[in-house]
Formats: sequence, C-alpha cells, structure tokens
Amino acid sequence: MRDDIETILFHEQTILRRLDELAAEITNEYADKELTVVAVLNGSLMFMADLLRRVPLPLRLDCLSVSSYHGGTESSGVVTFDQLRMPDINGRHVLILDDILDSGRTLHAISSKLRAETEPKSVRSCVLLRKMIARTTETEADYVGFDIGNEFVVGYGLDYDERYRNLPFVGVLKPDRIG
Repeated sequence: MRDDIETILFHEQTILRRLDELAAEITNEYADKELTVVAVLNGSLMFMADLLRRVPLPLRLDCLSVSSYHGGTESSGVVTFDQLRMPDINGRHVLILDDILDSGRTLHAISSKLRAETEPKSVRSCVLLRKMIARTTETEADYVGFDIGNEFVVGYGLDYDERYRNLPFVGVLKPDRIG
C-alpha cells in the first residue's frame, strides 16, 4: 500500500502532536459543560479514537454513518444518512468530528439536521484536514488539524474505495492508483 502513495503529507508523530494541541483546545472550551461528540463514520474513526483519548472530560459519544463520495474522489453532491434517528443531544453541547472538510456539504448537512431534529445548546465541528478550496456551502470547521491543498489524500482513516484507511499517516495517492 505504501507504494501507492506519491507523497506523505503528515507522518504519524506529526498528527499525534497536533492532536495533543486540539485536545487541549477542546478540553478548555468544554470544561464544565455537557459534551456529546458525534463522529462521522467511517473516516473519522482513527482521528476520533486518538483525539478523544487525549480529552480528559466526561463525554458522550455517538456516531453517524453519512456519505457523500459514494466511491469516487469528489463529493457526489448528495449527502446520505444511513440511520433512522439522530443522536439524543437535547440540551447538550455537540462537537462533530469528521476526517476532512472538502466541499462542506457533509458537515453542513449534519449540522443542519442535528439542529432541525434536536435541541442542542451548541453545535461545533472539528476536522483532521481542511482542504483550502472554495466550498459549496459557507461551512467552516471550528477546530482544524491541518490545512491541505486540493489533493486526494488517504490514510489515517481516509480512504479510496475503502482502502488505505489503516495507513498511520496522511498521504497523497498516486494518480495512476485512482480509477
């Protein structure tokens, strides 16, 4: 699998150091608050596990299965929710965790749906990666691990066709491996 990577953008130790910083920010923000973390499956699993182990707060954890890539390398423009109900977040502060902020559609759809179907005290978001591109929505993340260019990346939870999630780093997939 490593032979399929053109460039490593962030090595594992770099990612873990940044997660220490993000965890400190989140801990300070949510001290003495009722926090529920909503992780977006499957891409955020590695990020979620490593980040939340660094947040020494009592919190609830829930997951949403949402997709917008549908096997391609760009958002399809359609966000699909795979569960019937939203997490119980009434009266709680919510932090959405996702692997990457790209077009903004997924994060916008999740935030909107949570606010429309429940009554949270607040809804904020945290992403491992933020592509520095124009978004189709005015969605931005409140906490960002790293900014990247408009490259197709895999590893550390991010995939191409359900492969590469288990790489311990974030890298750019070789163009000839896509397709």
